[in-house]
Amino acid sequence: MDEDDRKRLRWERATAWPGIGASVLFLIAYSWNILDESKSQWLTVTLFSILATVWLFFLVDYVVRLTLARHKFAFVRHNPVDLLSVFLPMARPFRLLTTLQRVPALGGNTSSHLRRRVLIIAGSFVVMFIYVISLAEFEVERYAHGANIRSFGDAVWWACVTMATVGYGDYYPVTVQGRLLAVVLMIGGVFILGTASATIVNYLADRTQKLRRGEQGAGDPERHTDSRHDRG
Repeated sequence: MDEDDRKRLRWERATAWPGIGASVLFLIAYSWNILDESKSQWLTVTLFSILATVWLFFLVDYVVRLTLARHKFAFVRHNPVDLLSVFLPMARPFRLLTTLQRVPALGGNTSSHLRRRVLIIAGSFVVMFIYVISLAEFEVERYAHGANIRSFGDAVWWACVTMATVGYGDYYPVTVQGRLLAVVLMIGGVFILGTASATIVNYLADRTQKLRRGEQGAGDPERHTDSRHDRG
């Protein structure tokens, strides 16, 4: 590990908790800006200032880590959410999930640590994914002509039904932006369900192997004892 790698690791450890705080703050301000339809001018300016400040933090964090990375292309390829959060506001709340990976409590390289990390981040991603898509859908649909998604509750219900591939059809987007979000949601739903199924199957297979090894280990002393008795 060279000096740049050590600097990058120190930077990531130092910005882990501030990054989580910035992501939470952005999510609150982003949600408030969309859901509050009767904001005063000073509140609008305050929310915009918070969003701009957090975006600047994300930009600086990404540029510093990219500068310190030994392999720039590999860094960009392995951190797509961080790059998207610089250009796409809807992607910025997901920085919370990428920052969680830097928290020491979620570290470790054992299978149990990896499984815990995957479960926590995957569960958080599902909730965040539904919430952010619902916010964006509500923002583009609520004033559209012929729209039937007119409240945030309608948007959340639509997002849950769409991602679960149920598709009741009681709520549906009528704008181009809303339909694009629906495509993203459907693709994400298939990916999430597939990943969750694979994780559960892998966990059950791992537990089954451990139980079998435990049963075999418990059975060996009895066989050794019986063989000694036979020789006696």
